[in-house]
Amino acid sequence: MRSPKTNLEMIKSTYEGASSSENAQNLLTALSKHIEWTEAEGSPYGGTYIGVEAVIKNVFNRIDSEWIDFKAHVNSYHEVKDKNIIIAEGTYSGTYKETGKIFQADFVHVWELEYEKIVKFKQYVDSYTIQMATVD
Repeated sequence: MRSPKTNLEMIKSTYEGASSSENAQNLLTALSKHIEWTEAEGSPYGGTYIGVEAVIKNVFNRIDSEWIDFKAHVNSYHEVKDKNIIIAEGTYSGTYKETGKIFQADFVHVWELEYEKIVKFKQYVDSYTIQMATVD
């Protein structure tokens, strides 16, 4: 299998693989080891994490353990020419295990790439909607 050639193809592969495990593997392969990953303030995982291990521990391991069928569905992509930036607009959905509450929230992800690696990620999301799913 060939690796993605364009920034847009690389980012799409993290959302649109055949399975969520394929998406995760594509993401891990694409991340710079010094990734700066920012989750929106007010969300359960809000903050900035530096490095792949910090992102896995503070974001993805928690999502895997706390949610059922958590998904990020992208509605549109925007490429910022000559800036190595891809913007993805979409919707999160899932069920919070502890409360059984289902949620759906709009998001925007801003991805910055250098030398065929993702160096920065910034999330904008309706964090209130996510928080409401986590409380009884």
